[in-house]
Amino acid sequence: MRKVRKGDRVKVITGNDRGKIGKVLVVYPERNRIIVENVHMITKHQRATQSLREPGIIKREGTIHVSNVLPVCPECGIPTRVGFTVVDGEKMRRCRQCGEIFR
Repeated sequence: MRKVRKGDRVKVITGNDRGKIGKVLVVYPERNRIIVENVHMITKHQRATQSLREPGIIKREGTIHVSNVLPVCPECGIPTRVGFTVVDGEKMRRCRQCGEIFR
């Protein structure tokens, strides 16, 4: 689960939203699921509560499995698998295409 982190740009590789690129908003490592910006939009019927929320139909992002996305390398801009390397005693992620370190 360390391969995809909050704030990463990812490309969806399977499902109805295949080909979309978005930013990871939330990561749920215990369930291996993530929420990606503008991907897997779901419709929620929301009830009004004691003047806290507006009632109505809202659209929001749903979770998708982490195996359905590939991180996009910030340097070369290509969706790629993630490799690991040790730099100054710290384990870092790196692009398998160009070798650039992910920050």
